[in-house]
Amino acid sequence: MRTKRPIDSFQYAFEGVMRVFRTQKHMRFHFFTVIAVLVLGLIFRLDTSQMLILLFTISLVLVTEMINSAIEALVDMVTQQYSPQAKFAKDIAAGAVLIATMNAIIVGAILFLRQRNLELLAIKLNRKPDAGWTTTTLIVCGVIIFITMVIGKVLGGRGTIWKGGLISGHSAVGFFLAFTIIVISPTFLTAILAVILAALIAQSRVEAGIHSLQEVTFGAVLGILIAGLMYFFTSPGPITR
Repeated sequence: MRTKRPIDSFQYAFEGVMRVFRTQKHMRFHFFTVIAVLVLGLIFRLDTSQMLILLFTISLVLVTEMINSAIEALVDMVTQQYSPQAKFAKDIAAGAVLIATMNAIIVGAILFLRQRNLELLAIKLNRKPDAGWTTTTLIVCGVIIFITMVIGKVLGGRGTIWKGGLISGHSAVGFFLAFTIIVISPTFLTAILAVILAALIAQSRVEAGIHSLQEVTFGAVLGILIAGLMYFFTSPGPITR
């Protein structure tokens, strides 16, 4: 019997996340909502403490949805016939998801619909990007890239947490970082070197047979798109026309 390694527990947990995403439509909706909410958090320029509150609230919804799915699967395994106790267990689990979702809606409304945030959104189109990146922005972008990679692996039906899948995560991260360097770099040569390094990362994934050219292209587009959107919406500089 093979000795269980610490990494195995992480692998099993990740497989559980992928399975519940693949089989539960509500979980897929929640994952897409996570991406949308994180993007909105950057657009509204929420500070670090507000982003942490938002992430905790979102995580609570995801966790309760997964527990609800686990309870439903366990009840269905125990009995396939109607049982008041089985209905009671499923209803309670569904109620927990409802409470967590309502809490997330209330928290989101409080954070996003403040007068200051509405005024900031109103003048966003009159501002021009500059090097206004923050640590929070980079972390949130990383989370969005990771979630999108998971979705790609699930929808593609192949790949593990570190290898394979519909979207090349290495390519996405490489081009995201390259775009970031282009934005904040004072020299053209540095920007060119960053793009070359990102291209070499993508090329190595194809050479190793881990991803196809199409998959690394998807990754590159994802990284550039997320970096471009986040940079535009989170930069504070005034626009010049």
